Amino acid sequence: MTQSYWLGRWERNETGFHQDTYNPYLIEYWPTLRLAAGSRVFVPLCGKTRDMIWLRDQGHAVLGVELSALAVQNFYRENALAPKQAQYTGKQFNHFSDGNIDILHGDFFDLNKNDLTSIQAVYDRASLVALPPDLRRRYAAHMFDILPPATQILLVGFDYPQIEMQGPPYAVPHEEVIALYLPNADVRLLTQIDVLADNPRFQQRGLTRLVESVYLLTLPDPKQS
Repeated sequence: MTQSYWLGRWERNETGFHQDTYNPYLIEYWPTLRLAAGSRVFVPLCGKTRDMIWLRDQGHAVLGVELSALAVQNFYRENALAPKQAQYTGKQFNHFSDGNIDILHGDFFDLNKNDLTSIQAVYDRASLVALPPDLRRRYAAHMFDILPPATQILLVGFDYPQIEMQGPPYAVPHEEVIALYLPNADVRLLTQIDVLADNPRFQQRGLTRLVESVYLLTLPDPKQS
């Protein structure tokens, strides 16, 4: 899977993964993190998700990273925001900012620890499941490399018989989530629901099962060890 694949999806408006409404799992389970108002939240591979608006409205400062300039521009335009733009110092990123929502236009894998020093939580609805297995391993490893200690991650995943449909979104079974994250974080399964009946477009693609799972991942805090 190449960068050109995702850039092409945005250019052709093939963005069925985008939700016009706030994600219900975000609304239901975000309070589980018990974050203070003003906490900074990282949204990787953010696209133009309106969930960033919801997070901002809860009093959080939001930092997204997105490969597609078109997605970034559409996010601010569709939400009637007028961001300031600047070159990100010493990086291959363009920095967009409006109020409490900042987006870095560039490659997630170019981020380092200094970019996320103030992050206290991560919201991942459509990042991990957008990546094939080899990139999922690289993605999880890089996330651990750049996140501060004690960061919490709200992760929304999908699972289905991979043989029945070609991703993305890819099937990420519970066992793989454990393998990717448990060595470096506490993994707590918050809910697991079969949602195939509510998703006719996936039924039409031949799926016989579609499970959505929500996890709370917590990185260790050396101060409490």
